[in-house]
Amino acid sequence: MSLTPQSADAGPYDALLLYSFGGPNKPEDVVPFLRNVTAGKGIPDERLEEVGEHYYGFGGKSPINEQNLALKAALEAELAERGIDLPVVWGNRNWEPYTTDAIDELERLGARRAVALVTSAYSSYSGCRQYREDLAVTLEKRGQLGPDGSTGVQFDKVRSYFNHPGFVAGNAEAVLEAYEELEKKGGDPATAKLVFVTHSIPDTMEEASRVSHATYSAQHLDLAAVVAAVVSEVRGHAVEWELAYCSRSGPPSQPWLEPDINDLLTERAGEGLKDVVMSPIGFVSDHMEVAYDLDTEAMATAAELGMTAVRAGTVGTRPVFVSGLVDLVLERAALARGEDVAEETVGNLPPFRSVCAPGCCLRRDGEPSGVPALCGVDLNS
Repeated sequence: MSLTPQSADAGPYDALLLYSFGGPNKPEDVVPFLRNVTAGKGIPDERLEEVGEHYYGFGGKSPINEQNLALKAALEAELAERGIDLPVVWGNRNWEPYTTDAIDELERLGARRAVALVTSAYSSYSGCRQYREDLAVTLEKRGQLGPDGSTGVQFDKVRSYFNHPGFVAGNAEAVLEAYEELEKKGGDPATAKLVFVTHSIPDTMEEASRVSHATYSAQHLDLAAVVAAVVSEVRGHAVEWELAYCSRSGPPSQPWLEPDINDLLTERAGEGLKDVVMSPIGFVSDHMEVAYDLDTEAMATAAELGMTAVRAGTVGTRPVFVSGLVDLVLERAALARGEDVAEETVGNLPPFRSVCAPGCCLRRDGEPSGVPALCGVDLNS
């Protein structure tokens, strides 16, 4: 089911790259995976072993890989239902199948131009630019990146989709289901606080994200306001909400976005809050940050505080979300063909760029990375 009428023409693209973070599949993978994630930071293996305890608690396996396979299958089914012949190839920045493996597969398929769909809905260094850099660096290592940005397989990308109707509707569905679950658990939906949760980032990365139409945090606040309004309308009463963060890392001296979800729960409990619904809008699927930071840590905090807490689902493979992703692919294809396209959004922010602006989403404000990045106005911008 398409949210909006779309041409079924995916040209000029002959493949879709489902591009994700990656995660370990077994205990022996954990430290090598974390070495990839922290490459260049000089973190010793002893410290990585400590960080890896989150993964070891789940048998050394991240749920993200199976979830990506499920999303790949859902995208293939939606494309087939619409009669669109567009193979879907999966690749990761930090684990198998790596970016270079995905490019190998694209070449085996004979793909000449692919559109990349990143499993992050927001515009930031870690959610967008780092993927663009990884594509460029991988092609450079393969000897397939020309000084003008020309590549063996040409890549474009789908715009950041936090304010696309499919992502918004999928999150609203999940929150409404969570309110029903809260009621079953004996909580009071009328007084429950709705807390939206996303991955924290350093303040420097937040400032650098201003080159986009809005900062990383502003993107989340825009989506949260829309979802809360939908929930309020359906529930028949105003829903109070806040935005919190999780998964902070790095040295204590480095400021990151706050408040942490556990700190927020503690503070609100002190003010008398008894019931809470947590909505992980910063995540596309229930991977490790959700499974550990929310389902394990935050739920334990809520229990210690005597709160009745429910965690809403992520968009995952919800039909409305998957349909919206295919709409985004077709929208990007039409833009690539030079057609006038109504880029649908919900909320107060405009559609974000599918061709990134110079200096977009650097790691730190005003500091060029020195690393090439595809899918932008300039390879080195």
